[in-house]
Amino acid sequence: MRSRPALLSFIALVFLPGLASAAEGDFLKTLAGNWSGKGMVLTRIGASPINVTCDFASTAGPASLSMQGTCRGLLVIRRSITADLEASGRGYSGTYIGPSGQPSVLSGSRRGNAINLGVRWARVINGDRVANMTIEKIGNDRLRLQTVDKDLSSGKSVVTSRIDLIR
Repeated sequence: MRSRPALLSFIALVFLPGLASAAEGDFLKTLAGNWSGKGMVLTRIGASPINVTCDFASTAGPASLSMQGTCRGLLVIRRSITADLEASGRGYSGTYIGPSGQPSVLSGSRRGNAINLGVRWARVINGDRVANMTIEKIGNDRLRLQTVDKDLSSGKSVVTSRIDLIR
């Protein structure tokens, strides 16, 4: 009878990652569509926030999410933004290309309706190369994109961008 628990453990290890991916695929599909909204962006910690309006189109596969958008601020500034994520088991990894045009590395996991990602910027931003990004689904037709960075002088976390979108 000892072989039965071992067999069940083996089956769980083989098939549970696939089930997690199926659950992630179902969640990712709810993020697909056209999104638009408003928010704010800090060009650096301590600067005045810039109000922005943004439009995004996102597509989702069984284990992927791709978001492409444009944000506009100060009437004349227009920046393209993309994020491409792949789900593997319960983790996420991918790239983010923001206003700098340089790809940054994303990695993290989902908790509830939020994908929480660590960002490794392509260059130094606010004194270092790390921050946190959250893609959070709020209800059926709302999405929040938020980036939090650490103010190295005070040690406090600062929201450096927050964009609320609706479908």
